[in-house]
Amino acid sequence: MSLPPPVPTAMPGAFDLLPGSVTLVGAGPGDPGLLTLHALRALEAAEVVLYDRLVGAGVLELVNPAALKVEVGKSAGNHSMPQEEIHALMLRHARLGLRVVRLKGGDPFVFGRGGEELEFLRAHGIAFRVVPGITAAVACAAYAGIPLTHRDHAQSVRLTTAHCRDSVDDVDWESLARERQTLAVYMGVAALEHLRERLLAAGRAPSTPFALIENGSRPEQRVVTGTLDDLPDTARAHGVASPALLVLGEVAALAGQLHWFGAAPLGAPAPALAQAA
Repeated sequence: MSLPPPVPTAMPGAFDLLPGSVTLVGAGPGDPGLLTLHALRALEAAEVVLYDRLVGAGVLELVNPAALKVEVGKSAGNHSMPQEEIHALMLRHARLGLRVVRLKGGDPFVFGRGGEELEFLRAHGIAFRVVPGITAAVACAAYAGIPLTHRDHAQSVRLTTAHCRDSVDDVDWESLARERQTLAVYMGVAALEHLRERLLAAGRAPSTPFALIENGSRPEQRVVTGTLDDLPDTARAHGVASPALLVLGEVAALAGQLHWFGAAPLGAPAPALAQAA
């Protein structure tokens, strides 16, 4: 069965939302100041907003007061609304001719199922557009004072999730365990023991620094640091809970020196980094 021809996605004017269209908007990690102008104008023009549970309260305050706001769940380990039902809600409101915003934490295309939602909309002839958001790996690391790349310590970044459709056993652990690389793990709080075991077995050093960033960019942000060998024990000792991003790699040791937002990191200080010759 062939798909229908592409639907028009261009909007008249800079940020005018078409009646009967859906706009995927990235809300970032929580701080409303990190919204783009595109995102702000979409929220102001929306007639229906379908938002994830982890979207910050400050972001929701910027939504058009007359808009219908519907929480559709979607937090790590707690999917209160099936994806198919979210699809149905987008379709129902768009077919009524309303301007719909699908508001997601972080970025819609980074572990946000944005691709699945656009495929659904295209298959049903609904016009759409996408407003990117600042993804958690970038924003939370920045608010914790952790550079994801560093000329002396990390030449690449890997984004992965410990909560996905396929088994984590299918992951290329040897690739993820390489040194001088930053690993950012989304939705991994419930799998820290497994992550530690797999990374150690794949050759990552037990002394590799980590930082767990809980509620990154929000007033209640906490950062917990330590080394890979003690990762699950340290997280349990400090009661780390979702939403939390795990940053693993040499650069995580810089959190103690470069933190600027909120309280200083908790946990054992990471080992000092040697400067490249």
